[in-house]
Amino acid sequence: MSTVTPVDHGELTVPAPGAMDLPSALFSELAELERLLRDWLLGYTSRATRLSYADALGISRTWVTSLTPEPSPRPSRAAPPVRTGKFRHLAWFRWCDQARLHPLAVTSTDVKQWQQELAHAGVPKSTRAHRLAVVGKLYGYLWEHGAVPGDPTSFDRSGLGLSRSHDTSATVVLTAGQVELLLHTAARVRRGVSELMALRAVALTALFTLGLRVGEVTGLNRGDLHQNRGRKALRVLGKGGKSRVVYLSELADNALTAYLAERDRWSRASVLSLPHQVASHSAPLIVTRDGGRMNPRDIWALLRRVAAAGGPELADVANALGPHVVRHFYVTSAAEGGADMTHVQADVGHASVETTQRVYNQAARDPSRSAVDIVEATLLRARNERTSVTALSDAADDLARAAATGDPVELLHQLQEVDRLCTGPVVPDAVVACLDEIARAQTHPRVVGHARALLERVSRPAGPRW
Repeated sequence: MSTVTPVDHGELTVPAPGAMDLPSALFSELAELERLLRDWLLGYTSRATRLSYADALGISRTWVTSLTPEPSPRPSRAAPPVRTGKFRHLAWFRWCDQARLHPLAVTSTDVKQWQQELAHAGVPKSTRAHRLAVVGKLYGYLWEHGAVPGDPTSFDRSGLGLSRSHDTSATVVLTAGQVELLLHTAARVRRGVSELMALRAVALTALFTLGLRVGEVTGLNRGDLHQNRGRKALRVLGKGGKSRVVYLSELADNALTAYLAERDRWSRASVLSLPHQVASHSAPLIVTRDGGRMNPRDIWALLRRVAAAGGPELADVANALGPHVVRHFYVTSAAEGGADMTHVQADVGHASVETTQRVYNQAARDPSRSAVDIVEATLLRARNERTSVTALSDAADDLARAAATGDPVELLHQLQEVDRLCTGPVVPDAVVACLDEIARAQTHPRVVGHARALLERVSRPAGPRW
């Protein structure tokens, strides 16, 4: 524990940031808070869960990772800057710091005010609900251990508008063609992208086509890749520390095999084997350039870069693309392909089949499930009928002028045009009258024969007359 020096902030006297890298000094009891947070987070087996909770609270990921350190095959010489997230400044501890509130003395009014500011800033409903749930879990723990007098999140939340039961998800639903194009684009070796990094991008995209969460992918180790019932599978640690087996598609198997083979080739060629080097089975399945575990935000950024390079077909979804979008593709494609919802639930790690059904129902429906094309076809038929009637009326005028001149060549030409246009059930009376006049008054046998045959054809239906 580092030494804490109190810093005066007006009404509050709070300590300077400690090892947790909190936004600024928040607690005079920093050592006790750190102990409680450490104990609370270590109560969750899943590393992804601990990091997700840290993001909701505004705690440094580095500090959380240090709680259960794991050796790295290669120490990073120049680590890239950490992506902090768009709404990190509104994470709970950071918001308390800005509002000059002591987190151990907040009330339900403060929590509601925080939620209002999250909504005003445009934080998605799902993110607001997640952050509130995490804060509630933390204060429930603090209350049990006597650190706070009560849980400030224990109030009726129905007025916060966090329910999604009647919402249509804003998540983009990709087509199979778009996902295939995403994989194809990821495989291209471009400027600044080596063959190894291109193979990594393909492997990541392919893993999300299995319905995995981003935190589950970053938490995978090489030892989680195994054979199960004669088929390659992944041992995935999901929400709540629940493990499940996810079978690999041939596409994902090929992508992972190619990436791992190339990675091993480069590792053996560039790094000497050291006695303290981490065993391959406990190394991350997907790694950074330096062999470390990937940050979920970097994966988000990678997928969007790939989509931006995918051309017009992906241009409209590039800014909204992320791991969860490809995960949704798995659920919707499986459901629309006739898969049993309980099987889909097991694949994606939902707590209940109702959750899987809700994800599918809230997704934008496949166009084939919409009546929009039926309605459009009705409108187009009406348009075609109106256009046909107008064209026939014009043709009748031209036929009448040709009949006045008596030119048999022109008459035959206009009769053929009327014959071509008489395809619908509605034939203007002017056309019938003109044909009748030609059949009675003209003397050229071909003209009379054509007029009579056409008159018989258009007079046979009992359709309406104009």
